[in-house]
Amino acid sequence: MKSVYLDNAATTKVDRKVLKAVMPYFENFYGNPSSVHIKGQEAKKAIESARKVIAKSINAKPEEIYFTSGGTEGNNWALKGLFFENFPYGKNHIITTKIEHDSILHTCKWLEKKGAKVTYLGVNEEGFITPEKIKNSITKKTFLVSVMHANNEIGTIQELEKIGKICHEKKVLFHTDAAQSYTKISLDVKKFNLDLVTINAHKIYGIKGTGALFIKEGIKIEPLLHGGGHERMLRSGTENVPGIVGFAKAVEISKKTDYRKMIILRDKLIDGIFYTIPEVKLNGAKGEKRLPNNVNISFKNVEGEALGAFLENKGIYVSTGSACMSNTNAESHVLKAIGLTPKEQDSSIRFTLGKDTKDKDISYALKVLFQTVEKLREAKDIKK
Repeated sequence: MKSVYLDNAATTKVDRKVLKAVMPYFENFYGNPSSVHIKGQEAKKAIESARKVIAKSINAKPEEIYFTSGGTEGNNWALKGLFFENFPYGKNHIITTKIEHDSILHTCKWLEKKGAKVTYLGVNEEGFITPEKIKNSITKKTFLVSVMHANNEIGTIQELEKIGKICHEKKVLFHTDAAQSYTKISLDVKKFNLDLVTINAHKIYGIKGTGALFIKEGIKIEPLLHGGGHERMLRSGTENVPGIVGFAKAVEISKKTDYRKMIILRDKLIDGIFYTIPEVKLNGAKGEKRLPNNVNISFKNVEGEALGAFLENKGIYVSTGSACMSNTNAESHVLKAIGLTPKEQDSSIRFTLGKDTKDKDISYALKVLFQTVEKLREAKDIKK
């Protein structure tokens, strides 16, 4: 059976070049990077080389990159670490949005129990936060603004440069979750006045369980993990050397041409759906304000889970929302925040393309979609 993977926002296939790069660090250079002998120093050298690659990709310094286990840890560390650093000085206010990843929103809810005050700002129907809203929400007690670079469900890209300028002028720290946007669109920590950035590997053809947090030089933050004082005393735990090496390799082989191709195929999918299937709605931003690989569509009078199951039977793998929430049966807070009704939320499907997605894959997906949506609607009419 034909297999078309359109769930690359959930995770990506590890690139063969990444696999090739990491194998020696399982077989030959397997030392603990904290060890002083040759085996350990070989591993340490590989980590420092990777740190330089990742730092350069976001216009940072190598010493500003701290390796983590992934996006969830990075987001938790950024918020918790800064809260416990600033709380003793009377700073307890965080500003974020209603469409952040759960690792931000759930962390904020936890911090509220510890004394934090959190402002959850709403977005418009395309998922954009107004920079002026952020400016007007900043108080004397605000220490952090956390706004994701691009949304994992609807692909909307926020105006980080404008938000960063406001935060810089107000002397408030600015963090972004860039797990979905990293390498797909421009991310410059200096241009955007970013103080902390969360990134990870498995969204860009690297290995799961690997990520990094950019922390601007001079910023004081409490460690999330305590132990042997790894990562310059801020992130304890023996480093995942193969994962880190693979992370850097994934960054090195990332090509703008891959994402330009994704834009063409993304638009073919959107246009094809609207041309062949009536009563559909595109969720999120349009054109260049949307991630190159993201398509989120609501199909009227069709249950998203049923559509997803039928597509899977035809070898097409999609998502009805964020993979992190797929086992909870919870409604999409993102789709709710942009004003979708419960029925529209239930009828939504997320398609996320990858660099291996081909034109024929999109053609096949469109053909199956048309047939499946038609059948599901007919079946629903019969039941009525």
